[in-house]
Amino acid sequence: MNVHNNEHPDEEVLYASARKIYPQSVKGRQRTIKWAVLFITLGIYYFLPFVRWDRGPNAPDQAVLVDMAGRRAYFFFIEIWPQEVYYLTGLLILAALALFLMNALAGRVWCGYLCPQTVWTDLFLYVESKIEGDRRARMLLDKAPWTASKIAKRAAKHVSWLMIAWWTGGAWVLYFADAPTLVKDLATGQAPVSAYLWIAILTFTTYALAGHMREQVCLYMCPWPRIQAALTDEWALNVTYRTDRGEPRMSAKRADKARAAGEPAGDCVDCNQCVVVCPTGVDIREGVQLGCIQCSLCIDACDNVMAKLGREEGLIAYDTDMNIERRAQGLNPIYRLVRPRTVLYAAVIAIVGSVMLYALATRSFVGINVLHDRNPIFVNLSDGGVRNGYTIRILNKRPLQRDFLLSVSGLPTDTKVEAVGSSISVGGWPVVSVKPDSTEEVRVLLITAPDAKLHKSTDITFHVIDSASGERAAAGDFFRTR
Repeated sequence: MNVHNNEHPDEEVLYASARKIYPQSVKGRQRTIKWAVLFITLGIYYFLPFVRWDRGPNAPDQAVLVDMAGRRAYFFFIEIWPQEVYYLTGLLILAALALFLMNALAGRVWCGYLCPQTVWTDLFLYVESKIEGDRRARMLLDKAPWTASKIAKRAAKHVSWLMIAWWTGGAWVLYFADAPTLVKDLATGQAPVSAYLWIAILTFTTYALAGHMREQVCLYMCPWPRIQAALTDEWALNVTYRTDRGEPRMSAKRADKARAAGEPAGDCVDCNQCVVVCPTGVDIREGVQLGCIQCSLCIDACDNVMAKLGREEGLIAYDTDMNIERRAQGLNPIYRLVRPRTVLYAAVIAIVGSVMLYALATRSFVGINVLHDRNPIFVNLSDGGVRNGYTIRILNKRPLQRDFLLSVSGLPTDTKVEAVGSSISVGGWPVVSVKPDSTEEVRVLLITAPDAKLHKSTDITFHVIDSASGERAAAGDFFRTR
């Protein structure tokens, strides 16, 4: 639809400029829940890097840490190595399935309560209302001429926003280094350049997205509204204006007269409160829309109006279009939170979660990799014996030095096993020491006796056993004779 340009009436533009939205503050049960979610999530995000966790000697004591230099990640008692990146894949799968399940139960409840854009925007709006006033005051301030008072309020607001955004960026980098140490280095100018760069980037993005773009992020940048539209079904609960009860709309006095005359009258008094409290400017009475993030603040606004009028709350509530039709037909509403879709999502979440927990509980803290020499693959010795060479990497995932007994199975018992550089052996098997949280590469030679009867290629297995704990790992390879 073309829109006329006010400055040049003869010209037409292809879009209308976005109107600024001034959400009005509201009190109620949903708003209280949102405040609780905001304080909990931001509290965790900002202060979790300072939580300590004792992992013993030679290990960092930060509870949650992504140690890029040490090439591992820590989450309380869990330690993840680079080769265990599949745990991250599992977490991403769980996150996606959790989103699908939330959508199947209550629509865009993630967007309305837990999305970082929603949480930080709520915080920025709170700061704005405390400095500039509520909806009407902010609208008047925008239209007012620039005075010292207006400049002071605007400066205070933007400085507050920048401080929150700066703290957001600062908290992020603390997850990648020891938090107290990095804070000190940042304050004294000794932190890495990358830390300052990431703080600057996140400060700018938080300030821009939560302070200025706000609902535009939800409407145009975020793909989730489009995705969830394809995932939802008729049983999913959404913030819904109950037309069967609200229509036809009219003032309270007109409704009383209409009811007295036996004429139909809805509970909606067309007060527009549900619209002015919406952070995206949506009129929920027009049905579920792309711009509605299901924050449910319109529920609080409408309930407050109904309470003042002495009418039943719930004119706007979590419901389905199906139930609106059923009530209009005089039938009882039906709610099916447990149905094949939700059971399937929950089952897959349980299965993936159980597999990850089992893998974590049973994973080994020692590993071995074997690389057979390629040139030459084998060497015929002058006494008739055959020698094969291997490069073996032993992985020690614990924060203490460990001694590993290296053995081989699949060859005759008189086969010699030599580990270059290792002077200690037990029962003819070499012992290899590996430093804490590191790998040790050792060259191993296998030499058979001259009279050994072997096939052209024999499957063998290398074993490493922790001499203290008995923990072990194995890797297969082959022994060539010709």
